[in-house]
Amino acid sequence: MEGSADTEEPLLLPLALSRFQISEEFGFLLPDPLTELPAPYSPWMDIARELPQLITSHQLRSRVHQMPQLSPQQLRGREELHLAHLVLSFITMGYVWQEGEEGTVQVLPRNLAVPFWEVSQALGLPPILSHADFVLANWRRKDPNGPLEIENLDTIITLPGGESLRGFILVTLLVEKAAVPGIKAITQALGATLQGDEESLHRALEELAGAIEAMREALRRMHDYVDPEVFYSVIRIFLSGWKDNPAMAQGLIYEGVSPEPLAFSGGSAAQSTVLHAFDELLGICHHQDCAAFLRRMRQYMPPAHRAFVEQIRGAVSPRHLALSSGDARLRAAFNRCVSALAEFRSYHITMVTKYIAVAAAKAKARRAEPSGRAGPAAGKPPSALEDKGTGGSHIFSFLKSIRDTTREGIISA
Repeated sequence: MEGSADTEEPLLLPLALSRFQISEEFGFLLPDPLTELPAPYSPWMDIARELPQLITSHQLRSRVHQMPQLSPQQLRGREELHLAHLVLSFITMGYVWQEGEEGTVQVLPRNLAVPFWEVSQALGLPPILSHADFVLANWRRKDPNGPLEIENLDTIITLPGGESLRGFILVTLLVEKAAVPGIKAITQALGATLQGDEESLHRALEELAGAIEAMREALRRMHDYVDPEVFYSVIRIFLSGWKDNPAMAQGLIYEGVSPEPLAFSGGSAAQSTVLHAFDELLGICHHQDCAAFLRRMRQYMPPAHRAFVEQIRGAVSPRHLALSSGDARLRAAFNRCVSALAEFRSYHITMVTKYIAVAAAKAKARRAEPSGRAGPAAGKPPSALEDKGTGGSHIFSFLKSIRDTTREGIISA
């Protein structure tokens, strides 16, 4: 398994969340991310603040070419590195996709590629926009003392897509926030399993099931904030990577880093640590091809979060205690977790149907009409990933497979 070196640490229960850079309040979200880099990095921030306008006016590439090559050496601490990675990843996606899928570039210029690579190496993240940037590190409160609710939230860096992009990021953030009680329940469930404490395990499983159900309710809000046509025709291309993507079959040369093209997957919900952690806890086993894709997506998580998943994988699943127990309540609580996870995945399929399949059909019909529009920011619908996710998976077969294998985790009476 990729990342298996993480499993060599001894399993310490209960797992201390802070050891894995997981917050008791925010879960996998970066707690109150920085919104400004130190003054020497203003050339990056200035471009990042103007990204939607620079892309829609087709000026981003020329602005990047004028950008000085800065060293990340003056960045201090994880928060500054995460903001730098967020900024450079958004600039990179805009640079590559400014002219749509038919106007891609083969080379990322040295003044962008080298610092992006160095910041990525420092964080243990790949040099591309991932879920860790797009959602986990890309939020701020409008009122610093106000609640973590969508009306009081905004993104730090954005791309073309306006309110729909903002809604897509922030609703996904609220799904992550809803998962927090479930993340804390993981550590309780593992400890209870190790001690054979059925009562404590029952409480932890009920907490976990409630969190998964709350995640599905949070995901429902996507309908209120994200326009399917804007998502498909404008936003989606900027989340696309250069691995398993026909529009960039050769990959991308990072000038000054590698003479050979490098291939990285685009941002994907499969890069969220939450469902990986729940799968490992509940002993869900996916089919080989899906499992291989999910393992690859773990390389796009912050290393500490990936290590958390591997630690859960190395522990005894509560499933064993639920199977051996004569307590029908315990089995029912375990099955409620598995059912909630399967239902979440079913609901995700309905969302993908609306925002990708139906939107793709409409876009295909529009492409058949004569149109002078050009570039993704002007709404020219992409076609390279019509049947794939931005991470490169064959999206419906993948989502249905992992939903079905989740259901198979239910303990029969």
